[in-house]
Amino acid sequence: MDDHRAIEQLLYRYAERIDDGDFDGVGALFVDGAVATDDGTPIAAGHEAVRALYEATTRRYENGTPQTQHVTTNVIVDVADNGRTATARSCFTVLQGIDGTLQPIITGRYQDSFTKHDGAWRFTERRMEPRLFGDLSRHLLIGPADLGLDS
Repeated sequence: MDDHRAIEQLLYRYAERIDDGDFDGVGALFVDGAVATDDGTPIAAGHEAVRALYEATTRRYENGTPQTQHVTTNVIVDVADNGRTATARSCFTVLQGIDGTLQPIITGRYQDSFTKHDGAWRFTERRMEPRLFGDLSRHLLIGPADLGLDS
């Protein structure tokens, strides 16, 4: 698999794991990385801290999931000439289905950086830049501002 496709798959695994309520799996994607605000202020770094962040901030329902569908689009990957670092920009839309109602609850952009370890790409940093907000009350256990994400 080429580097661009491998990095795209990391982006999609992140969305899949959140939607499955697999916050330990989300944390595993950041074993060498951090989740940050759009200005680079770290929110959580490393597997355990990222797992704990999602468990403390994201509501899960009886089926163990947040009842969401994270859609990642407009992926642009740039691999450095050294072949060991890369960046990606992408857009996200989060849909949530509760009580028979499906609605978009937040959209924005991710700015990601990656490093290659033993032939495999890993997140170094994920910066979240929310742009449009809907009703997050049934998704987050806290307000976006509590994470440094302006609403």
